[in-house]
Amino acid sequence: MGILEDKGRARLFYKYLSKVYDQVNPFIWNEEMRAEALALLDIEQGDRVLDVGCGTGFGTEGLLQHTDDVHGLDQSVHQMEKAFQKFGKRDKVRFYRGDAERLPFKDDSFDVVWSSGSIEYWPNPVDALEEFRRVVKPGEQVLVVGPNYPKTTVMQKVADSIMLFYDEEEADRMFEEAGFEDVEHVLMGPSYDPDIAITTVARAPEE
Repeated sequence: MGILEDKGRARLFYKYLSKVYDQVNPFIWNEEMRAEALALLDIEQGDRVLDVGCGTGFGTEGLLQHTDDVHGLDQSVHQMEKAFQKFGKRDKVRFYRGDAERLPFKDDSFDVVWSSGSIEYWPNPVDALEEFRRVVKPGEQVLVVGPNYPKTTVMQKVADSIMLFYDEEEADRMFEEAGFEDVEHVLMGPSYDPDIAITTVARAPEE
């Protein structure tokens, strides 16, 4: 387990990263990538969408282009304070402080669950994905963007020591273990590293 796959360390990390997150983020996760990921979903106006690990609201901003019923959850109050500055606490988006592995919502509460740049910090990713399946309506979609596993041995060792990096095979295992169907992956990234991120879209089983 990487050093940042610990909730306390991750919160401390984001306490400081939140100060520059919006300046650093475009080099790793930019608007073009966000638009490509959003195009994989069937979001309609009025759909109730949950953004897990919403951070400063970069993914949230994209979701608002498709529906006006967006809910954001994050464990870092420092990241969320940046999101509040953009959207207000309850104006455009309803925010919750919480844990991806214990979502504070009833079963079948959302039409879509989205999470970008968060899974790498989850100590138990399958537990969180099971929560996604619980709160999304039967037959509906979830989308998760995470860091693709490096190709070189040296970078793999570095990645493993920091946080969760994973490949398509591992993504298949996690999503299928969590009970999802129709699991598909798209690799994406900025021009300097077009495979830096792995985006997975899956569907909750029909009842």
